[in-house]
Amino acid sequence: METDLIASKERNFVPITKRLVFHIGGYDPITPPQGAYRRFLRELSRFERTWSVKASVGAPDVSTDEMKWTVTTTGPNWRVKSNYHLVRWDDVIQAQSRQPLWRRLPLGILAFLDFVFAGALWGYFRTNWHYAVFFLYPFTLFFVLVVIALATGMLIGRADALIGSLTGLATFAVLLAGPWRWLHLAPLFDDWIFSRIYIRVGCPVLSRRLDRIAQQVIEAATKSSVEEILLVGHSLGAVLAVDLINKILALQPALGLGGPRVAFLTIGSSVLKIGLHRDASDFRAAVERVASAPGLFWGDYQARVDIMNFYGTDPTVEMALIPNARPVVRLVEIGRMLEHAMYRQLRLRFFRLHCQFISGNDRRAEYDYFMLVCGPLAAEHQTLMPDGAQGAIGQDGALLSHRGACQ
Repeated sequence: METDLIASKERNFVPITKRLVFHIGGYDPITPPQGAYRRFLRELSRFERTWSVKASVGAPDVSTDEMKWTVTTTGPNWRVKSNYHLVRWDDVIQAQSRQPLWRRLPLGILAFLDFVFAGALWGYFRTNWHYAVFFLYPFTLFFVLVVIALATGMLIGRADALIGSLTGLATFAVLLAGPWRWLHLAPLFDDWIFSRIYIRVGCPVLSRRLDRIAQQVIEAATKSSVEEILLVGHSLGAVLAVDLINKILALQPALGLGGPRVAFLTIGSSVLKIGLHRDASDFRAAVERVASAPGLFWGDYQARVDIMNFYGTDPTVEMALIPNARPVVRLVEIGRMLEHAMYRQLRLRFFRLHCQFISGNDRRAEYDYFMLVCGPLAAEHQTLMPDGAQGAIGQDGALLSHRGACQ
């Protein structure tokens, strides 16, 4: 059945010449105005070398809701113009990081207890124990810092209780100024604090922003001349992307049934991070509506070595949903995307491995972020093909299925 579907997609294949991309990133401390555009340019140059193509990028246009620019990519017989929109929520992340530690520490502990007693931790162990380790990591290390401070205070306190207490507090302050920062525990605490808030009360700033982005997508779907609208969610951004599409479907249930094709890609997704929480029923309902949307293609890319995603899972199955359709799950190997020496350098840098989903590849592989958002093949076509774009792009960067059909 899957082979027939892939063959049908090949027969109906038409190269993309104009694309509209909305990307929602994860809980990333790099702010779009300062870092995301430069990172995009840097990684795009790797894409050019790997696939023997050329690319040019317009200047960024920055607003409160998004940061956007145009990307034009060309091969010997194809040309694609992509309007790339990076949905911003760095202001929300920064607001969280500016809160004093005396407030963030108890909120982090509360978030830990909430996810444990709401069944999420058990769900993480059941679906992917690596993610359970990722969840436990910041809280376990924080507990170790507390124990060290208490042990130091108790040791000194044998002679004088007051001096022991002061020594314990001073030790804890030193640990917060040193190991707390070196181990990057603060942004991890903030991540889980935000996730709990998102489940329990929501984020009004983000909700209003997604409402405005939803209107943009609907307008593009009805009035734009683009051939593909691609919605991408990376990491925790996949959760926001689900909510965005749910808002769009509430206003436009026939999304993708007429006009440009519409695809949704979750990459290194944290959908189950929220979906396995017992009280995230509204979010699970949104996932079910997105999976069931008849005009929307959903592809979910997962990597084994990325401990921040749920490898080898179907999110709708793990949440016990019964949608009319399910996402197409693609399992990819990050080691095949990178030169061996580079991969050896990165294999223990877990956040950097997680970011390979939005980075350029050293080698051609079945998954390539920039080929998906900037290349001549529709995201649906690339996702359904076993080798991605590899079999359709020649060594000279030409589109093999359409040689001589220069756009």
